[in-house]
Amino acid sequence: MAIEHLHTVPHLTVAPGGPVLAMEQQFLAKQIEIEAWFREQWRHVSPPFYSSVDLRNAGFKLAPVDTNLFPAGFNNLNPAFMPLCVQAVQTAIEKYCPSACRVLIVPENHSRNKFYFESLGTLQNIILTAGYDVRIGTFREDVTEPIEVEYGAGKKLRLEPLIKEKDQLIVENFNPCLIICNNDLSSGIPEILNDVKQPILPPLTLSWTHRTKTSHFSQYTEIAQKFAELIDLDPWVITPLHRNCGTVNFKTGEGQDCLTKNADALFKAIREKYQQFAIKEEPFVVVKADSGTYGMGVMSIQSPEELIKLNRKQRTRMSTSKDGIAISKVILQEGVYTFENWGDDHAVAEPVVYLIDHYVVGGFYRVHKNRSATENLNAPGMHFEPLAFAESCNTPDPERSVSAAPNQFYAYGVIARLATLAAAHEQFALDRNQV
Repeated sequence: MAIEHLHTVPHLTVAPGGPVLAMEQQFLAKQIEIEAWFREQWRHVSPPFYSSVDLRNAGFKLAPVDTNLFPAGFNNLNPAFMPLCVQAVQTAIEKYCPSACRVLIVPENHSRNKFYFESLGTLQNIILTAGYDVRIGTFREDVTEPIEVEYGAGKKLRLEPLIKEKDQLIVENFNPCLIICNNDLSSGIPEILNDVKQPILPPLTLSWTHRTKTSHFSQYTEIAQKFAELIDLDPWVITPLHRNCGTVNFKTGEGQDCLTKNADALFKAIREKYQQFAIKEEPFVVVKADSGTYGMGVMSIQSPEELIKLNRKQRTRMSTSKDGIAISKVILQEGVYTFENWGDDHAVAEPVVYLIDHYVVGGFYRVHKNRSATENLNAPGMHFEPLAFAESCNTPDPERSVSAAPNQFYAYGVIARLATLAAAHEQFALDRNQV
């Protein structure tokens, strides 16, 4: 079977030296220690059922900027590596429910997004191929009887209304052993999902109803510090600095002083690191909703003063996120340049790595022709280039140059696993606090 883009890597528009190259060299030199360290970490916490991690490679810094625990986009993975997804799903399901044979997927409520249905169909096929009977049950109010949704080239998905019988979540004539949630529940947890006896993966405590990006990156910062000590690395090279404050309201200006002060402190901290590493680029900061996905409620600023001078359009855009949910908390995150670009038109690109359990199973590049190296690429107009992350993320090649695809992808896989480990610690903390 032909494998497209097996070792295709976007062009890096900065010099191939500096901190990231030194980091990749450290990864290769310390591979045995790194893998042993990860094995030890997973003895203490359980990984999320699945996750996707957005990375940015600035040449002088390689860091995660978002971690999604209810990922879509499975349709963008290289189909040649689906067997790895299947094997990882089998391992994950056996861990949580060894006797499972029937699986129910609870999807997002998108009614017209064919790309999402392609992802959902791919996810269903992975679980079917893993040897489980799979149905899709939705709590959409307009689905009162089974319907078929077309997507792709003549493909169809069957959506069925969820039914709750006492503490069991079912669809007609199908009582699942396990429920896989593919809905991030940004709008809150519906009553039908509460007090369900069957295992739900990921647990509802990891939905955006409870989870925040601040808590995630706080966990990540601690983990990155410990990992950096292991391989004698400055943790800043793999960590985006961040700050936050209390309640904000972009329309009324509530919390603006707090945002501005924290932005000023964050810019100062970034400039100190830029000076330390002799980086000539100008720092920038990304302001984003503290919960939620789909690239909504995100903006980049080049100075704290920009927060004071926001126009009406900017304030409106920062006031609501997915499903029209009002934004009341934001995270201020160090902006990480992406100096990778794709194709003859040099479109800006960033890697996205997918994991099932703690296994890297694939990934792709998110590419945007109309965005700059400092902007959010998760926006209309983006497209995806599937890559063979699955093999390369797990098998570096010390005999080849550090910049060779297997070694660059191995570095991506290491950082993505650190982010997934941070998510595992989030879950542990949430469960401990009995959210």
